[in-house]
Amino acid sequence: MRLSDPSVAPLADPAALADIEKFERMLASYLAGDLDEDRFRIFRLNNGIYGQRQGGHNQMVRVKVPYGSLRPEQLDMMARIAEEYSRGWGHITTRQNVQFHFVALERVPELLRELASVGLTTREACGDTVRNVVGCHLAGACPYEVLDISPWAEATYRHFLRHPYAQRMPRKFKINFSGCATDCGQAMFNDIGVVAVSRPHPDGTVEPGFRVFIAGGLGANPHPAQALEDFTSREDLMLTLEATLRTFDHYGNRDNKLRARMKWLVDTMGIEELRTRILKERQLLHASSSAPEGLPEQVATSGDEPAGVSGAVSPTPMGWGTNVELRRSDRYGRWDDANVVRGAAKGTVSAMAYARLGDITADQFRALASIQRELGAEVRVTNRQNLVYRNLTEEQLPTLHARLERLGMAEPGAELARDVVSCPGADTCNLAVTQSRGLADEIGRALEEAGLADLGGVRINISGCTNSCGQHHVADIGFVGVERRAYGRSAPGYQMMLGGYLGQTEVEFGRKARRLPAKAAGAATVRVVGRFAAERSPGESFAGWLERAGGAGAVGATLADLDVFPTPEEDPSFFVDFDETGPYVSEVGAGECMGS
Repeated sequence: MRLSDPSVAPLADPAALADIEKFERMLASYLAGDLDEDRFRIFRLNNGIYGQRQGGHNQMVRVKVPYGSLRPEQLDMMARIAEEYSRGWGHITTRQNVQFHFVALERVPELLRELASVGLTTREACGDTVRNVVGCHLAGACPYEVLDISPWAEATYRHFLRHPYAQRMPRKFKINFSGCATDCGQAMFNDIGVVAVSRPHPDGTVEPGFRVFIAGGLGANPHPAQALEDFTSREDLMLTLEATLRTFDHYGNRDNKLRARMKWLVDTMGIEELRTRILKERQLLHASSSAPEGLPEQVATSGDEPAGVSGAVSPTPMGWGTNVELRRSDRYGRWDDANVVRGAAKGTVSAMAYARLGDITADQFRALASIQRELGAEVRVTNRQNLVYRNLTEEQLPTLHARLERLGMAEPGAELARDVVSCPGADTCNLAVTQSRGLADEIGRALEEAGLADLGGVRINISGCTNSCGQHHVADIGFVGVERRAYGRSAPGYQMMLGGYLGQTEVEFGRKARRLPAKAAGAATVRVVGRFAAERSPGESFAGWLERAGGAGAVGATLADLDVFPTPEEDPSFFVDFDETGPYVSEVGAGECMGS
């Protein structure tokens, strides 16, 4: 039985119910004035409840979806949460969480109880904790994987949930899993990134295991993750994860939150010293009564064998730089070309449901659950804010397409230019300086009008501030919100970055190309994407084209004419952000969580 078997529905976890009862007591104390703001803020963050820029009792509730796996009753519950507690829709994040906004603080306990009834939790989705454990959305169904990392991600999630070391760390801690070097799980810019690899032995046998990368991060000062050791055995993986976490807890900076992430330990002690301390911690961890030794129960029960590759089907290309080509012109054919993945030896196929801007309405959640039941499929959310149906047959694909068509989720979006990723931005986030969602919408519209939305091989990501929740650093074309000044007035703007890349256990962060008015960013995107489409050689990646074109600076120089503000009288819209009605004001609130 797979961990994400849609027929399995656990009872509410007693530990989760105890958490909720405590939240209820703490909330009552806070509302009565007996618990101060700072202490309650830390408590609610550790329970996944995040304040919004609107202030008052408006809250964002972040639901953890470990490695993206969802069952139909959980999708049904998200429909209910969206309707009953939020504004009618939820938002998929780049870390496979689902967020609901404008939830009244007083109603949080009842919402948490409803989530717990279907095995979902918000516990440690925010705060200085081990955040949601992210994994490849096609793990167990990918033709390239070395191991199915699903049970490993599940075991990691369960091990660190409520773990004593995971409650009040120096800063948040992120763990990502990838089943192969293609790195669809985005391991290379996290505190721990785990990539499944193989090690050959002298007798000709091959041992599957892992390569563990440490101390990566995005934010204002991005750091690439670096290898801890050449190979970590399956038996040693859980010990290695805990040893890394404990080392961070021991030596992380508790005095300055801006330099508290694990990546800063590389700067203060050096990578060799950090490696030495982690490996020493692992060696001594055997003495602990709680040491997670050997294979975890989830792996022993479910197995972690890879899906394998069918000799009858050419595997669908995967990962960064994938150049999807739409060979057909009919709606079903275009969707099949762009959104369907084939190649697993067991003969099943996977297919993407496109969620524009990562948003899903209550009606869509409910319909997605119905489709999952009808097809007996597995469902996972992706780190590009879509969903994927897995364990399908070829015969089921037309039915799935027809159902998604009715929902407005059958657009050929996966790995095409229209699949723009964005954080929530200034719509709700205290730290954002721009309406990143509005820009994402504008870029999508501009690409559609220019006939470039169907182009493959280019990824576009947007963040409303430097914390990089939209992961702009690792996009082919990335935008980060900034405040601009023109004619003595504030105006919304973006720094365009070009050339981000992730794959083959490597990461390249995008380089600055041009600062632009927000209202010119769509036109700049169309110009860069159009030039890439016109100039690239057959099969050439965006990174390859960018290097031939002279790099980010050279391409950015060609956009100089767009880096111009008209006077407020000539065009007042340049001084109003997307989805706003009044003049732009850069309002940044107190940061609670700093990144998703």
